[in-house]
Formats: sequence, C-alpha cells, structure tokens
Amino acid sequence: MKVVGAGFGRTGTASLKIALESLGFGPCYHMTQVFEHPEHSHFWVAAWRGEPVDWEGVLGDYEAAVDWPACTFYEELLERNPDAKVILSVRDPERWYESVRNTMYELSVVIPRSPVYRIGYTLFTLLVLHSPRMSLADEIIWQGTFDGRFEDKEYAIGVFERHTQRVRQRVPRDRLLVFEAKEGWGSLCEFLGVEEPDEPFPHTNDTAEMRGRLRQLKTVSVAVLATVALAAVAALVLLRRRV
Repeated sequence: MKVVGAGFGRTGTASLKIALESLGFGPCYHMTQVFEHPEHSHFWVAAWRGEPVDWEGVLGDYEAAVDWPACTFYEELLERNPDAKVILSVRDPERWYESVRNTMYELSVVIPRSPVYRIGYTLFTLLVLHSPRMSLADEIIWQGTFDGRFEDKEYAIGVFERHTQRVRQRVPRDRLLVFEAKEGWGSLCEFLGVEEPDEPFPHTNDTAEMRGRLRQLKTVSVAVLATVALAAVAALVLLRRRV
C-alpha cells in the first residue's frame, strides 16, 4: 500500500478515492468496498477487537485506503507499509459534524431505529446491499470512536479534533499531507510526486447528494412496509374466505 488515508469519513474521502485512482494509486479502499464485499465487515470488526486477521488477504491488492473503517487503523497500516505516505483529509469541524449527522448517522442509526422504516430498511439491505445490517459502523464508529455519544455535538467534534491532532503528532511531517478537497490537485500531486491531470478535481458524494439517496431509501422503506401490510391483509381475507 502506497497511500494511507487517516481522515474520518465525510471529509471528502469519496472524492479523494477517485482522485487517487486517477493518479495511479488504485484500487483505493473505501467504505463502499465493504458494501461490495460484505464479508469484509467481519475482518474489520475482528481487527478492532484485536483478534488475528489476514491483512494481506483483504487489502493486499489495494494501493491506497481512505475513509472508515481503514482510517481507524492508520497506524497499523503504516506499520505494515513503512514506505506509505499519509493523507489526513480534514474540513471545518462544524460542517463535518452536520454532514455526518445528516447522512451516515441517519442511515445507520436513525432510520433503523424508526419502526416505520425498520422493516423496509432491513429488506433493502438484504436485497440491494446483499447483506444484513452490519455491526461494523456500530462497533467501530458510533460506539468505538465516539463512545456512543455522537449525538452530543460538542463531544463528537472534540473526538474529531483530537484525532486530527494525534495524526499530526504521530506521523512524520515529511510523510504527511493535511488535505482539504477544495484545494484541488496542486498540493496532492506535489505530495505524491506526480503531475497534475488535465481534468477537474472530482467532487462527489456531497451532503445534498447523499440526502437525496436517504429520501429514496425512506420512500422505498415505506413502500415495502405498505406492500407487506397489504399482502398480510390479503392473506387474512383469503384465509377467512376458505374457512
């Protein structure tokens, strides 16, 4: 692995993934790979618990890794890849919190908590994501990183800021780039020693885009719930007629 991303999710990591792959540092591991490979969730949870895991078997083909869950293990990844460079993606803490609260947290905690959406959400994750709701986000992010206190805005922002400071202190300066996606190609390409591509820096998966997906998920969940309810009523009516 040549590049290790130490920044939390919702700091432009989806854009950074695309940028790194465009610059030849691909494939790049991101949370989306967990949805594509549901079996990886067991690997990350086991690593979090300190159990023996096959790092090479899961990450051996990747030249870079950004976003959760990989950023939680940036020190372990550096130990295994001593020549890798580290990119600490950051953004304004207030905007970061609101972005996470209105996207990731709502998707993995708020929506499943609602009895209106729970059945539809479960069916959606089984049929569309081909996996049950993973414990990865709960155990590593919400309970592990934020101690079950993410809804406490001040506490969550404190965790974010302390993580940023720790990375700055623990990674040698010549191997660390503190990066905001709004900076574009310049500092990133200079840090990695590559030429700037003749194309705009990618900007994807912003809050508005993800909120749109959440609205679609809620709509699908309600539709699934209504379909299940209608099917149940129809079955009861049919059963009564037969009786």
